[in-house]
Amino acid sequence: MALAMDPADDSQARVADYLDDKLQNLADLDSLDALLAQIHTQHGLLKQQLDDAQRDLSGAKQAAHNHQESLQDRGRQFRTAQADIDRRLMVITASETSDDAVPRFEEILGTLQRLDVANAYVELLQEVDVLSTEAQSQLQTSNEAALEPYKQLRSLHTRLIRLQDDAEGAAPQLLHHVDKITRALRSQILAAFSSDLEKVLKKIHWPTPKATIPSHLQEEWEAAVAKLLDLQLPELEGVDYGSGASTKVKLPAVLFPLQVLVQPLEMRFRYHFEGDKPTNRIDRPEYFLSHITSLLNDYSGFVVDFVQPTLLRHFRGTDLALKPVYIDATSAFITALLPVLRAKIGSLLPKVADQPQLLSHLVHEVMNFDTTVREEWRYDGGYGVEGWKGLSWEFLVQADWFGRWLQVEKDFALARYQSIVDAPDFGDLDYESVDPKATKPTKGAIRVNDLLETITGRDAILPNATAHYRYRPLTSFSQKLRFLIDIQIAIFDKLHERLQSNLEAYLTMTTSFGRAVGGVTKEEQGKLLGVEGLERLCKTFGSADYLEKAMRDWSDDVFFLDIWEELQDRARQAKTIGSMSVADVAERTSNNVGGDDDGGALFDETASWYTRLRVRSEKIITDTLNNNVREALRAYRHINPWATLTGSSASATANLSPTAELDPLLSHLTKALGFLSRALAPAPLRRITRSVLATVSSTLWDNVVARHRFSTSGAAQLRADLNAICRVVDQAVGPGVAEAGLRKCLEGAQLVGLPVRGSKAEVKAQPGRASAEEGEDDWDAWEGENDEADAETEDRTGNRTIGGGELGLWEVERRLFADNQSARDVLEELGMEMLSETEARAALGRRVELAG
Repeated sequence: MALAMDPADDSQARVADYLDDKLQNLADLDSLDALLAQIHTQHGLLKQQLDDAQRDLSGAKQAAHNHQESLQDRGRQFRTAQADIDRRLMVITASETSDDAVPRFEEILGTLQRLDVANAYVELLQEVDVLSTEAQSQLQTSNEAALEPYKQLRSLHTRLIRLQDDAEGAAPQLLHHVDKITRALRSQILAAFSSDLEKVLKKIHWPTPKATIPSHLQEEWEAAVAKLLDLQLPELEGVDYGSGASTKVKLPAVLFPLQVLVQPLEMRFRYHFEGDKPTNRIDRPEYFLSHITSLLNDYSGFVVDFVQPTLLRHFRGTDLALKPVYIDATSAFITALLPVLRAKIGSLLPKVADQPQLLSHLVHEVMNFDTTVREEWRYDGGYGVEGWKGLSWEFLVQADWFGRWLQVEKDFALARYQSIVDAPDFGDLDYESVDPKATKPTKGAIRVNDLLETITGRDAILPNATAHYRYRPLTSFSQKLRFLIDIQIAIFDKLHERLQSNLEAYLTMTTSFGRAVGGVTKEEQGKLLGVEGLERLCKTFGSADYLEKAMRDWSDDVFFLDIWEELQDRARQAKTIGSMSVADVAERTSNNVGGDDDGGALFDETASWYTRLRVRSEKIITDTLNNNVREALRAYRHINPWATLTGSSASATANLSPTAELDPLLSHLTKALGFLSRALAPAPLRRITRSVLATVSSTLWDNVVARHRFSTSGAAQLRADLNAICRVVDQAVGPGVAEAGLRKCLEGAQLVGLPVRGSKAEVKAQPGRASAEEGEDDWDAWEGENDEADAETEDRTGNRTIGGGELGLWEVERRLFADNQSARDVLEELGMEMLSETEARAALGRRVELAG
């Protein structure tokens, strides 16, 4: 271990280092005086700091010593006091030790505390008794004088309720006793004040609909109403009625004057609708609901004229002035009439719970009543800007009747849907219910759509209601969404599954494997591939098209747009909507639910399913027709009279009949397109026809025009056949479609049917003509046969032509084979747009005159 260095040696070493640093050469000796002065100064400062530190240390030691003595003194005092307390406790409790004395002392203190609380209770009860006695004594002389002690008692009761909440229910018996006395006093005063108002009402023969308050009773009337309002005012102030934050809300109170006014009206209501009177019918809830509406119509004028002024004077300047349910006499009158209606509906619901039709009828009638009160009478029920939720909301949400009612509506809708599906004419195309130029849906699709627009389809109840009007009055968004998904979209899904299965069944029966498994005969297969099969496919196509458009229209409805916007807002804020997750809702409605994209609609998913079904069924229709067309052209493809046909002139071919082998195609197109023209709208009909014509065109081009040689008469016969196809198509689809679809074949027929004008040698001798190839034969012998054809234009033959066609065979042949630019020019002169230069040369090369 190294020895510690001596402090003296260390100081000397540091001094030596310091001097070595400051005196490194002879020039540094000149600054020796300044160096010594600096060292003396630093030494003085260090010595002063050392003195200050020593004084601080001495002061700290003295303070610590004083603090220690103080703590010792306090400890001695504490032990003395503790001994004195122990001695006193033992004396008071007659205990031998302090441990035994403490519990006894605490018990004594607890007794004293309970005695103090009991004394406070007694004083409070004495005060309550004094106020109650004073109010009752005042009632014997002056009703108005009893209000003041009652208000004091009411205020005391209110304070006790608040204290009880803060004390976590420490004195329930006391609160119950005070509440009982307050209610009893309130009942006595209310009965007295109500008696005064009833006297006035008796004088005016209330409830006569035309009753009025004469001038000599005006003061008495206002005083009676004002007293009742004064009595109720403490109960109304500071209470937030109609808060919609919870499903259990506190309803607005009935004003005492209105309560007196409606008492005879309630008696009349019970007389008619709670006994054995004919008006009390369980299947006619509209009777008692319309009775309430009639009361509003009959007595709202009296309330506005004679109650409204008193309410304005009494509540002006208070918080109640901002609540229409109190400050507006009509709203207060409606509030007074609703309790008897709640009692009636509450007693009726259990009776109709097991009778679905009656339950549904009751709920819808109540919703209609809610709508009338809300919209015609502007009643807000104390909910402010949120609006009155209605009696239907109170029973469906608060009383939990929504699940039962939804199941009833769903059962009705599914039963009606099943009856539609089971109807014999479910799959018949409906040619009368839609526009003649629209695609024809099946009668079943129309009825299902009507069902979804009336939900249950019970015409005896709300025959003109639409789907969204059935549940538009619902104020709960989650209930609207449940109604939409569980009934409307569910039935859309069931119908989609049925249409899809019908399409799959058709495909199965028209395939070889399906025929073998299903036992379909060739005759049945022929029908399925003919018009009967097209009709079956058009049923699926038309139904899918009709329902897809219906859903698009529904998505643009204001009601469904409002649901969509609220759904988006809720989906962006929470992961669940009611009892469903956002993902489940999106799966049933739209993938855009909860997204940032502003697009989307409620029926996106369902409409997309029908869109895919429509597109697929249209493709199957097109494929079926194409296959049938190919089969119908089988015989026509194998004939070869084109080079051997002869004729004397073009005029002789003007009225040529179609080739016999073309009859199967013409017959099939006549039947198929004739049916499709009645079943489909122009747009899909044209799409399908263009596809079929493309198949015909490619088949004829590949198997006739591009394969066989043609004489002039053969080309004329081909054009006659093409014209026959065009006539059939034009008759079913409309002019122009056939020419556009068969344009390539028509242009090819025009090329191979060009007239021979002049001699080949003359044409070859024209400027710009390349020298004749060696070995070409002279075709002058053909001139005489075509002289008469040259005298008449192609348009006079009665056949369809494309372009002017003034050029002859040799001229066209010369220019077509010269070069590409020349070929394009001559094709343009001939009015040909579909044929390319290569295709035109190949087609013209099929002419027998050019065969060598």
